[in-house]
Order: sequence, then C-alpha cells, then structure tokens
Amino acid sequence: MEHKNCNIEFKFSEDGADTMTFEGYGAVFGNEDSYGDVIALGAFTETLAKATESGRLPAMLEQHGGFGLGAGDNTPIGKWLEMSEDDTGLKVKGQLADTDRGRDIYTLMKMGAIDGLSIGYRVKESTPRKNDDDPKRTLTKLDLVEISPVTFPANGEARIHAVKSIDEIETVSDIEDNLRDAGYSRSDAKHLIAKVKDNLRDADDSKILANIAASTRRATSKLRK
Repeated sequence: MEHKNCNIEFKFSEDGADTMTFEGYGAVFGNEDSYGDVIALGAFTETLAKATESGRLPAMLEQHGGFGLGAGDNTPIGKWLEMSEDDTGLKVKGQLADTDRGRDIYTLMKMGAIDGLSIGYRVKESTPRKNDDDPKRTLTKLDLVEISPVTFPANGEARIHAVKSIDEIETVSDIEDNLRDAGYSRSDAKHLIAKVKDNLRDADDSKILANIAASTRRATSKLRK
C-alpha cells in the first residue's frame, strides 16, 4: 500500500458538545506531490462506488496506523461519514471518536500540532512519464484504503485550515450552520435561535450566543439518540 499527502483545506466544527466532525478535501486533483505523482480527476470513482454499494467507507487511522506493531496501531480513531469527488478532488466529511485517542487527535489538530492529512491506497492504473516536464506518474485509478491525520505531510500545502468548536462561535450564523449540519432544516434552526433570543431579549450578545450554544447542544444531542 502507498501513501500520499495532497493539497487540502479543512474546516472543523463540533455538531454538539461531544461530537467532533470535520470536512474538507483528502486529495486534490492535478497537484504534483514531493514524490512526483499527480492524481487525475476520476481516480476515486470506482473505489467510492464500491464503498457506497457495500456501505463501508475507507478507514480513518492515525499516522497510517503507525508501524503496525502495537495492538492499537490499526484501530480507527473515528469514521468517515461522506466521501465524494468533485472538480477539486476527494471531498470528505468525518467524525472523530469520543475516545481518549479521538479527543487527543482533536486537541492536537486544534492547536496545529497535527495539521496534515494523507491517503493510503493501492494503484490500479497509472500513466508513466512521457516527457521530462511530466510528473513521474499520473494516477488514474486508485483503491482507497484509509485516510489519516499526519504530522509530516509529503506535500507542504496539505494542511488543516481551521478548527472551531461550538464554544468558540462568534455569530448566530455559526450556530445556525451547526444546527443545519446536525440535521435541522433551515426554518427549524431559525425558529430555535429566535426562541432563545426572544427569551433573552434584554441580554447582551455574548449571553445570547452562550444560551443559543447551550440549546444547540441539547437539540443536537436529542437528534443523535
């Protein structure tokens, strides 16, 4: 199995008090990495179709599972919720597990100590270099096995862009986005926010935001049950 770090931009948020979700790009098409490889548009089409059919997406590991010497090396730190291809690359949405390792990874990501992402894959089809200016390989069909947060990405641009928890919200719009991500319709999200604001009509903005955040935690917790 080969590993590759690609140009990504990640946005992190919490859908609730104890559910850590994030989304972004696990790979970007047409971006030459430090190994001289380029992933072509459509390289993940077949493997994603099979994952959709089986109902099992590739694994989420830490540092590609390390050296595989310890019992927990290949234990997932969370799960991928969604994966799809668009014109940019491999778009992913994942959730870190509410375990010691999952919370540790989230904390390290949040402080920027772990800010890379890398894919583990098997090459099924590729095109070798034809001209001196061409990449070493153009990867046209990949069997995606896992995607890992990593400390040392092969591509210097493969970095996590931002991390935000529900306790760090700055606007009511941020909370509405969290509710929408958790499964609320736009109208229901606006109704919940309006109800809290009406009950706190004489409070300042910071108190309103804090109470809306608390209501969001309770609401999204009910949705998950």
